[in-house]
Amino acid sequence: MQNNSTSRPKAVVLLSGGLDSTTAAAIAKAEGFELYAISFSYGQRHSREIECARMVGERLGVARHVVTEFDLRLWGGSALTDDLQVPLDRDEAEMTCDIPVTYVPARNTIFLSFALGYAEVVGADTIVIGVNQLDYSGYPDCRGEFLEAYERMANLATKAGTADGRRIRIYAPLLDMSKAEIIRRGIELGVDYSLTWSCYQGLDAPCGRCDSCILRAEGFRAAGVVDPLEAE
Repeated sequence: MQNNSTSRPKAVVLLSGGLDSTTAAAIAKAEGFELYAISFSYGQRHSREIECARMVGERLGVARHVVTEFDLRLWGGSALTDDLQVPLDRDEAEMTCDIPVTYVPARNTIFLSFALGYAEVVGADTIVIGVNQLDYSGYPDCRGEFLEAYERMANLATKAGTADGRRIRIYAPLLDMSKAEIIRRGIELGVDYSLTWSCYQGLDAPCGRCDSCILRAEGFRAAGVVDPLEAE
């Protein structure tokens, strides 16, 4: 991890350890941002993604990486934070017909709020989030209109936006990219996808059956690339 101060613009990046957030972070780095990573231990089903986020942060050379801990199991309401079964072996029609049970209530709103406070303190005017509204549009907090609304709120709710003359931007570089396009872009940037984790299950290897695993596998196939986790 790098601690040296630079003159580069700063960006806070939401880093989950997954394929999308890792690629979004790599894009921001390639665009010249000094990265300040934030990850969340929120009572999710497993900690594998946090371990991956740490490795990804190290590989990207982030200036600082904080892991924020809180417990969304207090109210549950999701297969990721409650004793609900993760859906398996679903096709695309089933995945997109309704908001899935793996949706965590208000998760991205909560995550962005932590990132906003972090950004205000470290002097970052950009918050990078790896959401995508094409391949998996079931989550309402992955849509462009949500990000636009949050950005307006962020600039009304902070000292940075109301008194310091700063403009906070919510930057979602993957928003309208297919999974295959995301993977190809990441490979161009040298992303090591063996460090990432997408599976909803906390197993030793990806289950290959949850929605996230299926979408990841389809993305690699469409990109014409072997998933390094699958190769293992």
